[in-house]
Amino acid sequence: MLALRYAYVLALVVWLGGMAALGAIVAPATFQVLQASAPDIGRALAGELFGQILARFHYVAYACGGIMLVSITAIAILGPRPRAFALRLAVIATMLLIALYSGLIVLTTIDAIQLEVGRLPSLLPADDVRRIRFDELHRLSTRLMSVNIVGALVLLFWEARDDSR
Repeated sequence: MLALRYAYVLALVVWLGGMAALGAIVAPATFQVLQASAPDIGRALAGELFGQILARFHYVAYACGGIMLVSITAIAILGPRPRAFALRLAVIATMLLIALYSGLIVLTTIDAIQLEVGRLPSLLPADDVRRIRFDELHRLSTRLMSVNIVGALVLLFWEARDDSR
């Protein structure tokens, strides 16, 4: 039982920590450094680099979500069912679906727009349909990760509360 809970908590903190590090540290630093060191192409390089980092991180998110689903289900089957088990399971499943949608649909569409444009979509006129769509998808991607951060914080709170009793 301890091994299952450990796997669950480890997957949760890796996923949450990864999202927090990407949003609060990696993205701002990447754009700041590359734009300052190469004003003409720095933003494009930063976008390309961060896009690759984010795409790779999605595989970490998928693995963490899968480990969490399997672990919490096994815990419920083998031992006393965790408090709010169905709700926890729903949060984890929702987070995993959000990560899958973000990685497989949103990021793929963003990449397709960038490939079609052949340059930064932000350099297109403000009324260009591709720029508008890119900006919408970028905002959506940010919101989806924010929802997953909130979900992970809720799950972490439940774990801390359960451990303190």
